[in-house]
Amino acid sequence: MATATAPITAHSSAVGPRIRALRDAMGFSLRDLAERSGVSAPMLSQVERGETSPTLVVAGKIAAGLELTLSQLLRLDEGQHVAISRAAGRRRSERGGHRFEELTPPLPGQRADVSLHVLEPGATTGGREDPPMHEPGSRETAVVLAGTLALVVEGGRHELQEGDSVTFDADLPHHFENEGQEATRFLAVIAAGLRRS
Repeated sequence: MATATAPITAHSSAVGPRIRALRDAMGFSLRDLAERSGVSAPMLSQVERGETSPTLVVAGKIAAGLELTLSQLLRLDEGQHVAISRAAGRRRSERGGHRFEELTPPLPGQRADVSLHVLEPGATTGGREDPPMHEPGSRETAVVLAGTLALVVEGGRHELQEGDSVTFDADLPHHFENEGQEATRFLAVIAAGLRRS
C-alpha cells in the first residue's frame, strides 16, 4: 500500500513530461510553479526530467500549483484517452439572436474549449460594458465560417469576412457583432491562462 512519503511508481515515467507540458501550457516558469506549489525549482526540474519520482505529498503540491487535483495530474480518473462529443448531446445555449454550442466535452484539467456560434443579423455576444468573460491570461481565436463578423476589443473594431480568423487576449472587454444581412457562423477556441503578464 502506498504511503504519503513513498515515491509514486505507477505512471511515474509519464508524470515528469506531463508536469512539464502542463507548466508550459499555463505559461509558468519553474520558479513560477515553485512559488505556486511550495516545491523547490530544483526538485521540480528533477521530476520533469524523470530523475526522481515525487512522493504523493510532493505530487499533490505540484497538482495544486497547476490548479489540478492529484487524480487529474496522475490521470487516475480518466478511463480513456479519447472523448467524443456527439452532436445530439452537446451543451447548447441561446440569448438574443446568439446561439452557441460547446464542441469540447468537460474534461478534468482541460485548458482549451471550442464552441460553435451563430449570430443572427443585428445580434451581438454580450453587452458593450460587460466585464471580461474569461480568466486572466486567456486567449481566444475566432474563425468565421460564414457571413461577416466584427470583433470589438477595448473599443477597437476589427471587421472579419468569411474565412478570416483573429486571435486576441480574451481577458479584455470584448464582444462580437453581426451587422450583415445574413446569419454569421464562427468557431471560437478559448485557451485559458496562457498569456504571460
